[in-house]
Amino acid sequence: QVQLVESGGGLVQPGGSLRLSCVASGSSFSMYTMGWYRQAPGKQRELVATINSSGTTNYIGSAKGRFTISRDNAKNTAYLQMNSLKPEDTAVYYCNRWAFSGGPSPYWGQGTQVTVSA
Repeated sequence: QVQLVESGGGLVQPGGSLRLSCVASGSSFSMYTMGWYRQAPGKQRELVATINSSGTTNYIGSAKGRFTISRDNAKNTAYLQMNSLKPEDTAVYYCNRWAFSGGPSPYWGQGTQVTVSA
């Protein structure tokens, strides 16, 4: 069972930036796809971005062009750099270490709150 700890959230003005971090426990971090998700109040959790073991990235919807997912395998850490933030980016952000079979595993961290407001 993997443990995931997200950090880096906070209150930021529209147009601002934040960098989220996700530290994963366990070994073989580099072999896994990592994903960042978010859940806004009253909405379902949605995928924001993924990065696979080769470093190939994929972005969903409004994250394209504004967010950058990266990883540091030596630190067992995935990052989400978020620029040009908008009020609609307000959500709790979670990371997930995908299963080898594809798709998110059932293990989630506590999340980190991102609030974009003037």
